[in-house]
Amino acid sequence: MVGKERLENVNPQVFTKASQRVESSTDWDDEVYDPFDAREVFDLVRNIRDPEHPLTLEELNVVEECQCDVNDAENSVMLHFTPTIPHCSMASLIGLSIRLKLLQTLPTRFKVDVRISPGTHASEHAINKQLNDKERVAAALENPHLLEVINKCLNPRGQK
Repeated sequence: MVGKERLENVNPQVFTKASQRVESSTDWDDEVYDPFDAREVFDLVRNIRDPEHPLTLEELNVVEECQCDVNDAENSVMLHFTPTIPHCSMASLIGLSIRLKLLQTLPTRFKVDVRISPGTHASEHAINKQLNDKERVAAALENPHLLEVINKCLNPRGQK
């Protein structure tokens, strides 16, 4: 986490979390085909922690279920996220955290696209280009310090 004196958004607005997904009797039945949907993708990323605050991306409204687009038949996932401020210097880090979480948890058949919501960040185009360039992402994940920060974002609250 960044020291309080260096926070860009000192007092972010905190939003109500969505309810937990209600499981049906067929959710754990291997005989029933269950395609991936937006709620499943949202559930994977909702608890990623913000790098500056002890809050989740869901609590800051950075990710929402309506920003997740899943096409199970075409093996594609598109997730848009909304930084809390238009000049957020953590937007690339947040996007990398989301991308890594999805790559680690979704089946490898999925093409994952992570983008900043249109019009919500001053460097939207450049960050989107970085987040969806395999070589740039791989290079970023080879940086031990950056990977340590991302792993802190990915760990659930209370775990080190």
